[in-house]
Amino acid sequence: MGEIAPSERELDILKVLWDLGECKVRDVHERLCQQSQCAFTTVQTLLRIMADKKLVHQRIEGRTLWYSAAHTLEQVSSRFLHRVFDGALDKLVLNMVEAENLSPQEIRELEQLIAKARRKKSKE
Repeated sequence: MGEIAPSERELDILKVLWDLGECKVRDVHERLCQQSQCAFTTVQTLLRIMADKKLVHQRIEGRTLWYSAAHTLEQVSSRFLHRVFDGALDKLVLNMVEAENLSPQEIRELEQLIAKARRKKSKE
């Protein structure tokens, strides 16, 4: 992934694209408006800027522009881990557990997710 990090609003758009896959401006706008009011032209402009930054891919079909995320959620997450925590996953997890003030049940669920990931890795 390039050196350009998405802004908070661009990240909101990327989340929509990760969830929906390739879609039109209208699809992104409708999904974002479920969360908060936003203008169609604002979403359109942000997507154009994101295409210039190479955060999204843009494809033209007739008169319709289609957009998709240029990087997966996993790639962006990995980049965040390396930039903020120097690649130390344990620091990230500990920081998040402490910052989020997790309940004992939430910590058990996190432990179960880690155990599931461990089992999956051991089968590979």
